[in-house]
Amino acid sequence: MDDFDDLITANQSFAADFTLGGFDGVAHAGVAIVTCMDSRIDPLRMLGLDHGDAKIFRNPGGRVTPQALEALVLGVHLLGVKRILVVPHTRCAMASATEAQLREKVGTSAGVDASWQSFGVVDDQVAALTDDVKKVHSHPLIPDTVAVGGFIYDVDTGLLERKA
Repeated sequence: MDDFDDLITANQSFAADFTLGGFDGVAHAGVAIVTCMDSRIDPLRMLGLDHGDAKIFRNPGGRVTPQALEALVLGVHLLGVKRILVVPHTRCAMASATEAQLREKVGTSAGVDASWQSFGVVDDQVAALTDDVKKVHSHPLIPDTVAVGGFIYDVDTGLLERKA
């Protein structure tokens, strides 16, 4: 059995009733979301959006990295994005562990030294979120007409709280 057989089988079932084709790739609700890769986050459903409504960029901690900024610039200029939400979350590993702790855990799991690897740990989630929102606002290719907000998603209640 191949490592991916269960997923390919599930995909075939999904494709048998697939009705989401034909979209043009534009964010029809004009929304872009930068959020964490955490599987407890369902970016579209948490905002009442549907397939094709938003552009979603995910990474550990939901940070505005150079790659996230690249995606946001493309979204604003080519894909109809008018509103950007930056959304880290509660109980995030990137905000609840130190760089040393993560390096130790990864090194132990990998069986090799991970002391050189950076993980982008966040000491103060609200301060980091405020900085990330400023990064978006100050980017020369993202106009002032684009609304940008920073929110913390509570993984236990499903609620968003605006912080920046």
